Amino acid sequence: MKITGTRARCVAIPLSATLRSNTGVHPGYFVRTIIEIMTDEGITGLGEVGGGDQRAAFERLASRIIGHDPYHIGVIKQRTLRNTYFMPNARIYAAIEMALLDIQGKATGRSVSDLLGGSLRQRLPFIGYLFWRYDRPGGGDDADPQDIADHCEELAETLGIRSAKLKAGVMAPEEEAAAMEACRARMGDAFNLRIDPNGTWSVPTAIAIGRRLERINLEWYEDPAWGIEGLNAVRRRVNIPIATNMYPARFDDLGPAIRRDTADLILTDIHYWEGPLGVRDLCNTCRTFGVGVAMHSGTEFGIELAAMLHTASTIPEMVVAGDAHYHYLEDDIIAGGKFAYRDGMIDVPAGPGLGVALDEEKMAKYARLFEEKGDLYDPGLVKFALNGSFC
Repeated sequence: MKITGTRARCVAIPLSATLRSNTGVHPGYFVRTIIEIMTDEGITGLGEVGGGDQRAAFERLASRIIGHDPYHIGVIKQRTLRNTYFMPNARIYAAIEMALLDIQGKATGRSVSDLLGGSLRQRLPFIGYLFWRYDRPGGGDDADPQDIADHCEELAETLGIRSAKLKAGVMAPEEEAAAMEACRARMGDAFNLRIDPNGTWSVPTAIAIGRRLERINLEWYEDPAWGIEGLNAVRRRVNIPIATNMYPARFDDLGPAIRRDTADLILTDIHYWEGPLGVRDLCNTCRTFGVGVAMHSGTEFGIELAAMLHTASTIPEMVVAGDAHYHYLEDDIIAGGKFAYRDGMIDVPAGPGLGVALDEEKMAKYARLFEEKGDLYDPGLVKFALNGSFC
């Protein structure tokens, strides 16, 4: 089998609210680039990548995979990532690897999780992702800690989730600590809570807030300060497990982070860590050094969520609830519609391959929305982000 062609399309899907973070506010939709890799046997593999319009970046690498065997993932990785120092892109490579595994699974009639060694569990738990929101369903904005607790309770009732994480770094740190306290009071001691300021807080602030939150028994404290040294400084002074998806977020930094005891747990984003096989490599290393792992969210649509589900289901240590922005999406571009939450869990697709197919009507609809709304990262929107409106 040989790769004969590729295609990349951008789509934008609306969200149920506009979500705030330390960099501004999303404008009410997420953008993904959907890639397809075609073969001479009529099998097409699907991949997905975020970060705005990635079509040009993918096209620069596409010529390097034409004519190659989709089973030769190691060869293709060398050609598209390892030996192209002037244009390396782990995010694009990860989408390519998703598509290659999808092709292999479709060709053999096996799921991607089978190709990765087999699923250890058929359903995986996910969190409810808490954001300070503008334009909530039904109107209004999140303005105080009780609004966050209301949202947490709502997600527990509608999705069945038993864990939640607040995207912090938006309000004053004391107010975000109060939001966590309100959630604990509302949800009880058995409910898992996490907070993630995205490295926004100074080390002294992160230590002060962390010490305040010790008494409500957080599951973990994610990226409370900036950099490997910042996380290490907080970890030595706060009695809450430290998690990260920022330091390290690539293999080049994994050794230094482990030597410095930077974190108790690494969140394994498929794109930062070079695809499903890269996530498995990371988890093997973490197992050796006693570092925990969980799945990170990248504002995924259904293709990437399928890849996350297949990958996480094969990793013995990945038993805690994974991140997902997915419940904010109003729709999806996969046939059959959005994945369903049941008791806070999502089923691993049955396969073959990733177990998902494109709904071409939805692809056309949300490609039009992308053209209408524009890229999240175009210069005009970035200007607004710097003015505090959105990013």
